[in-house]
Amino acid sequence: MKNVTVIDHPLVQHKLTLMRDKNTGTKDFRMLLNELSTLMAYEVTRDLPMEEIDIETPVAPMKARVLAGRKLGIVPILRAGLGMAEGVMELIPAAKVGHIGLYRDPVTHKPVSYYHKLPSDTCERDMIVVDPMLATGGSAAEGIRMVKEAGCKTVRLMCLVAAPEGIKALYEQHPDVHIYTAAIDSHLNEHCYIVPGLGDAGDRIFGTK
Repeated sequence: MKNVTVIDHPLVQHKLTLMRDKNTGTKDFRMLLNELSTLMAYEVTRDLPMEEIDIETPVAPMKARVLAGRKLGIVPILRAGLGMAEGVMELIPAAKVGHIGLYRDPVTHKPVSYYHKLPSDTCERDMIVVDPMLATGGSAAEGIRMVKEAGCKTVRLMCLVAAPEGIKALYEQHPDVHIYTAAIDSHLNEHCYIVPGLGDAGDRIFGTK
């Protein structure tokens, strides 16, 4: 799919396998998620625009490349997205951070919004929306809609594991948004969990189950 990048770097895949294992505890799960998020952020930011500037090293003057263009922002979808945000911030410490609170209705499986706060200059930034699981695509699509509504023109989605159903649903609503994921799994089960997946990411991050 042209709007999806699967990050298949060996370190990413190794850490994802450890996270999938049901015997991995909360402490290790959280640490792995942080490390994985930093690694994935390299790929998400691969195509950022650059420009040449003049600098002087201790040896000689030279032209060197630096980032150019728009500033960046990170928007975790609460609560599981919080576990990814810190890893991305380690790579992009100057990024501003917004928060969008959504939960999935247990009956309809539709996203319900309970909180959102975005940087006041969202319209001047390229935003990276982070959420570990792209299952039905409902929460991601709604979160991205809110970010666009705030004036953002370029949005990327970063997730650990995606289901084909979620990718399709997101593309139908936001065909301009590129998805970066470490894996595309088989399908959703009757409870709209990704199979084989890694369980409830929020519960495993925060130890609430």
